[in-house]
Amino acid sequence: MKFLRTILDAQHKHFVNGGKLEKFYPFYEAIDTFLYTPPDVNEGAVHVRDGIDLKRAMITVAMALTPIIFFAMYNTGHQAQLGLQSLGLSEVSGWRGSLFHALGFSVDPSNILSSFLLGALYFVPVFLVCNMVGGLWEAIFATIRKHEINEGFLVTGLLFPLILPPTIPLWQVAVGISFGVVVGKEVFGGTGKNFLNPALTARAFLFFAYPAQISGDLVWVAADGFSGATTLGNVALNGVGALNYSWWQAFVGLIPGSMGETSALLCLFGAAVLIATGIGSWRIMLSMTVGAVALAALFNAVGSDTNYMFAMTPAWHLVIGGFAFGCVFMATDPVSAAMTHKGQYFYGALIGVVAILIRVVNPAFPEGVMLAILFGNVFAPLIDYFVVNANIKRRKLRYEK
Repeated sequence: MKFLRTILDAQHKHFVNGGKLEKFYPFYEAIDTFLYTPPDVNEGAVHVRDGIDLKRAMITVAMALTPIIFFAMYNTGHQAQLGLQSLGLSEVSGWRGSLFHALGFSVDPSNILSSFLLGALYFVPVFLVCNMVGGLWEAIFATIRKHEINEGFLVTGLLFPLILPPTIPLWQVAVGISFGVVVGKEVFGGTGKNFLNPALTARAFLFFAYPAQISGDLVWVAADGFSGATTLGNVALNGVGALNYSWWQAFVGLIPGSMGETSALLCLFGAAVLIATGIGSWRIMLSMTVGAVALAALFNAVGSDTNYMFAMTPAWHLVIGGFAFGCVFMATDPVSAAMTHKGQYFYGALIGVVAILIRVVNPAFPEGVMLAILFGNVFAPLIDYFVVNANIKRRKLRYEK
């Protein structure tokens, strides 16, 4: 590592002001700070008393996502093999199948290693395209604006692949992340200035631009030749009783769905990490859950003869679809969420209520978490405004007395 440090230090002069590669300083700085701690140290008294910076915050979120990423690969491959087995097929088709079988594996859902490998063949290409294309846009804007490449994209590059179905075309991944980074963040000034979550902005764009690959009865394609409805889509069409797995299986995550959204159990682990480190707001997670449970219980009590979603209990709402993942990793985005403590309660409750409202009242679109969080992002500044002004009025009254 000392050898690498020597090389980077030797090239530093070419990228600083006046150097022949001055325009490409963001690329050099991104590599340098990714591998090593920045050398700049504050001297004298400073206002910031917390040792955490943007890089450490992003790395903490990445650590919380790591178990979900590994499980996403396993479950995607497991569900793909179950789908093939149900069709009586013993081979995976396409380039994935060629590589899968060349490595000596065959269709066997009980084989953990084969499930993990096949799932990786779905997840890794999506992940690479997302990060290469999104990272390129980040670098372009950093070069134009003459500032460092922010680490904020690290989390976006992890979150976006996890909220996509496994067989989404890679060119759509590239288009979606481009929209999310450019329109959802960079046009507003970049990391820290966006009011919408970039990953959800990208997914919302794909939902409206290419609905056949994101929504509908046949969105979840486990493998070539096998397709089926998402879990929530199945419930909307046939009711919870039609599901061929238990609540516990749904809680663990052994169900079809977007690659990283299925395991509520691992989302709880992520929540524990984010809350313990102070990165994620427990107020948002709690209030979003309470809001969703309250409205789901109300709809459940009212019931409906024509809408199966009314009969879906709050417990089921929490473990299927993207609720748990959105609650822990999306709604708590510190940039696009409410910042005041009291405002976070209102913000989270708003998202929870809207998510269940969309899921139940509009069965044509049973997954409402994505739009609910974006809706909450739009109202977050207004919520904070009212909370701050209410605080000012209370203090003013105390002062006048």
